[in-house]
Amino acid sequence: MPNANARHALGIEVIGARKSFGAFRALDDVSLKVAAGTVHALLGENGAGKSTLVKGLVGYGVLDSGEIVADGRQVQIASPRDAQALGIGMVYQHFTLAAGLSVEENLLLARGSLPWKIDWATERAALDAFMRSMPFRLPLDAPVSGLAAGEKQKLEILRQLYLRQRFLILDEPTSVLTPQEADEVLCLMRELTSRGELTVLMITHKFREVMAYADDVTVLRKGRFVGSCAVAQTDRDRLAAWMMGSDAAFDARASAGIDNVRPARRPLADDAPVRLELTKLSVVDDRGHPAVRDASLAVRGGEILGLAGVSGNGQKELIEALVGQRRAQSGEMRVKGEPYRATRAEMTRLRLFALPEEPLRNACVAGMTVAENLALRNFDRAPVRRGGWRLDRRALRERATHLIDEFNVRPPVPERAIGTLSGGNVQRAVLARELGQAVDVLIVANPVFGLDFASVADIHTRILAARDAGAAVLLVSEDLDELLELADRIVVIVEGRFVFETPALSADRVVLGRHMAGHGEPGDQHAVVPAALAGA
Repeated sequence: MPNANARHALGIEVIGARKSFGAFRALDDVSLKVAAGTVHALLGENGAGKSTLVKGLVGYGVLDSGEIVADGRQVQIASPRDAQALGIGMVYQHFTLAAGLSVEENLLLARGSLPWKIDWATERAALDAFMRSMPFRLPLDAPVSGLAAGEKQKLEILRQLYLRQRFLILDEPTSVLTPQEADEVLCLMRELTSRGELTVLMITHKFREVMAYADDVTVLRKGRFVGSCAVAQTDRDRLAAWMMGSDAAFDARASAGIDNVRPARRPLADDAPVRLELTKLSVVDDRGHPAVRDASLAVRGGEILGLAGVSGNGQKELIEALVGQRRAQSGEMRVKGEPYRATRAEMTRLRLFALPEEPLRNACVAGMTVAENLALRNFDRAPVRRGGWRLDRRALRERATHLIDEFNVRPPVPERAIGTLSGGNVQRAVLARELGQAVDVLIVANPVFGLDFASVADIHTRILAARDAGAAVLLVSEDLDELLELADRIVVIVEGRFVFETPALSADRVVLGRHMAGHGEPGDQHAVVPAALAGA
């Protein structure tokens, strides 16, 4: 319910918003009212107009027409400075941090104006006090370039709280947070709104978050307003129907695993071969500190092994070692029984492919076309290569057209730069490249970060199909719901060590959370290495 004492919190109303890009109308007479001191959820598929609407509120995309009312008076937001002056801030789905600077420097830069000479002792004392007041903390000296995705998301939120914004827009704020971290962040938002210190507009695709933390919810579809109501007066089925626009919503919900609808798990054959094996693997981070410590596990063909853990516990470095972006310090990696050093030639020969975290940055060349990105695995092999090093552009385009159609990449234009695609379509394009041939081992990291309802269902289906075709899948995800939905086994990583293992079907969320937080009890322990290697 709205807080009657919401003095600092800012109420916002948008009336009749319209925005077009050429002939395409992104917003068509959309209205939205966010009461001061509340958490308001904004739902809709990719392309529904959510991002266009909130960009109008933060001054990065001025509306063609319509009114914006703040605290009961009409205002003009023509630039980010106008939004800042009103106390409107935003945490974006894609990070806006200065990667070459530290956490402390990023927080100070958020202020916008600094004295010509910074009193670092005073600033550090103030930032230390600020960090102590937050439910999650980051080392002030840590370089942003070395932070995991979940840590970067926390820093984005911390920057806005440091500025004491009155109205905060969160774009998929918990996509790379564990359930514990997500609850910490959203509980903090509820606490601040209930005290009247903040108003929150939250873009999310997680119905659990809407039902648990939001006061009100609005749904957009194809640039139009569909409905708005108090969360207490609706349910997941109604919201899904609003979002999808038909009864197909319920089929999509089942495919996406919402409401604990899990895909059928086939019993793993007793003689299923070990496809991926790690033995006492150790990897260091960018600062030379241990990130993965003596890690041992095995993944069999036809199973998904889910790796759960709080962001920043070595998942990023482990994935980078597996896909050749970081050298292992010690230990051994084997694929199909052969020593594996993560070279491109080995990945091709052993049929190991990957969908890394943030694929536009880690698995694509943004300025190259979709067709060229789809050929990064086989540009030097027939039929794409003809006569030495010459590329056969016709063959390249034909193959790309086939993969685009098979994996439903939109728009279906091979010549379009991949960096101009939506997040879901970038993911589909990378999956098309990695799964467009036979695969024995698939490495996947946070595959549906920030994606919409339908994209999540589609990508999960592709991963399950790879498993059912006999691939060994290592799924690293900071979304415990995703792991419980897809994985056959779950292993927990803490400070770079594998500390706990359980079959997914019998997994206890509370026990998993306790181990992820580093508070496992002896009675909970499952022997990770023997269980993982049993029968290898």
